[in-house]
Amino acid sequence: MFKVKVYVTLKESVLDPQGAAVKNSLHSMSYKDVTNVRIGKYLELTLDQNTADVEQTVKEMCDRLLANPVIEDYRYEIEEVVAQ
Repeated sequence: MFKVKVYVTLKESVLDPQGAAVKNSLHSMSYKDVTNVRIGKYLELTLDQNTADVEQTVKEMCDRLLANPVIEDYRYEIEEVVAQ
């Protein structure tokens, strides 16, 4: 069994209005040291041990559904876990 952690973020060249709103809110709460905020997504997937090529499968899922490769970057971590 594999546990996969996927991190999806907007590309640096893409404006992040949600991140800007959070930064402004933090500034209004006196957290003036915050210079930038980028909002992203975090996903955890569990894959069956029988998955032929875990890395290729995860990459395909990210490219086809989990991330929009036009405006988002992604990275992932794959961990083999023992089923309990």
